[in-house]
Amino acid sequence: MPLLGPGEALVRLLQAGICATDLELVRGYLPFRGTLGHEFVGVVVEAADAPAMVGLRVVGQINLPCGDCFQCRCGRPNHCDRRQVLGIRGRDGAFADYLSLPMVNLHPVPDSIPDEAAVFTEPLAAALAILQQVAIHPDDRVLVVGAGRLGQLIARVLRLTGCDLSVVVRHQRQRELLAMANVASIAEDAVAERRSELVVEATGSPSGLALAKRAVRPRGTIVLKSTYKGCIEVDISALVVDEIRLVGSRCGPLPAALRLLERGLVDPLPLIEAHFPLQQGVEALRRAAEPGRLKVLLHP
Repeated sequence: MPLLGPGEALVRLLQAGICATDLELVRGYLPFRGTLGHEFVGVVVEAADAPAMVGLRVVGQINLPCGDCFQCRCGRPNHCDRRQVLGIRGRDGAFADYLSLPMVNLHPVPDSIPDEAAVFTEPLAAALAILQQVAIHPDDRVLVVGAGRLGQLIARVLRLTGCDLSVVVRHQRQRELLAMANVASIAEDAVAERRSELVVEATGSPSGLALAKRAVRPRGTIVLKSTYKGCIEVDISALVVDEIRLVGSRCGPLPAALRLLERGLVDPLPLIEAHFPLQQGVEALRRAAEPGRLKVLLHP
């Protein structure tokens, strides 16, 4: 059982989702040792400082800032110099019967959202972060490179802007899911070079950046969503000459993600491919790592 610190709540897991970051951590993306998992929905079972929260279904902000460093004092708590990150950095995560988080990190889940949809709140918020960082207009040509777990959610969020949106796909199932969401898909060899105002790279692979660079127009923007082990070679001179803007993008607004789910503006349920009990977690990770796999969920 997790030991609770001041202001923390104990949460019993209902559902947890496996994402590409979890798989990269297994491969050595960061020197993390502990319990993986940061996409979850659970029930508060103990909250000494807020007993009214006990019994509520919640999702959680994964960053735990110190509140006192330079970044925190400047209003950038997600980039705290001493932050912990649930299941990623210095904090045991959600692939367990119980987890703990500060109560300020927790957000109640509306009753109308089922557990299997609520577990998508964190990655859906990550997709929404793009709209916080980049202005997207209805007449913009936008390309998403990658139609996997996160790419599917990004596509469903960006289509709400009315932009001219296409998504690069490699697997037929990815194409079918995008068609269900009324999003156009194209093959990699059909991508027009130097045409898109915005390209979102969400492949989880170094090759995705190369395709994004070919697709973005001069003075366009590339949003980088992938994290993976190791380094890649980048032709910086070409980016300078074409005046390309690179935007790193990570966590986003959980309350906004919950509103999208509550209002039915994004339906993530078709993305679920498999359920596993925690006792079969290693097998679940193997399944999630297979090419073309979408969301694999864990439950107690």
